[in-house]
Amino acid sequence: MTRFEEIKNLVMSLEGDFDKFYDKKNQAAGTRVRKGMQDLKTMAQQIRAEVQDQKNAATQK
Repeated sequence: MTRFEEIKNLVMSLEGDFDKFYDKKNQAAGTRVRKGMQDLKTMAQQIRAEVQDQKNAATQK
């Protein structure tokens, strides 16, 4: 569950910047949100590839 914890931690670390951007209209926070969401997308793609590799390895045995 380490990968799941990494995703949770990333999302939770962005909470303050989401608040600053949407509620206080802080543009710099919006930049941080965009970067964090890009990191989340990259992490999700890596996890998808890991899952697919493990599934393929299990079916080849």
